[in-house]
Amino acid sequence: MIAKLTGILDDFGPDWAVVDVGGVGYLVFCSARTLSNWVRGDAVVLHTEMQVSETDMRLIGFASSGERAWFRLLTAVQGVGSKVALAILSALTVEELQRACAGGDAAQVARANGVGPKLAARIVNELKDKAGALGFAPGVAGAVAAAGGVALPAGNVAADVVSALQNLGFKPQVAVSAADAAIADLGEEAGVSALIRLALKKASG
Repeated sequence: MIAKLTGILDDFGPDWAVVDVGGVGYLVFCSARTLSNWVRGDAVVLHTEMQVSETDMRLIGFASSGERAWFRLLTAVQGVGSKVALAILSALTVEELQRACAGGDAAQVARANGVGPKLAARIVNELKDKAGALGFAPGVAGAVAAAGGVALPAGNVAADVVSALQNLGFKPQVAVSAADAAIADLGEEAGVSALIRLALKKASG
């Protein structure tokens, strides 16, 4: 099972990317929201989910473990396959999706391509009680804990940046310091890929 990829973005299209990991290119299907943050040559981190059927085997990639957790919840709902789940994650951030499910806002979920009112209502009804269980902890303080081996809540941007730098060979404290500086300059809303690029420059400087 492939759970995570750290490498260089070799190529991408509307719903897929090829990530070069040590000379091996992995074809990964992603949400449009994840792909919109990348340019070719980026150092990227993808949390992944392998899907295997009688006729197909594919790797699905996510910008954060929080996005992957929501993908798993969505595909557990009857009538929601991987394409529909990725369409929902393309239309909504994980925070927006969490709020929509917790608040019973089916209209928000129905914004996604291929999701009608009935399916949106089913998604919200089935996931309403689970929405509150997925927390999102911002800040580099959590990333410091990650460097020490402490589990973090899903969706932590700082932890993903630190993890990427550590996978590229930087020591934990160097990775944390560079991530801290990058987030201070750009803010977490800049996205993981942009933060990794800047953190790499700071860690190498």
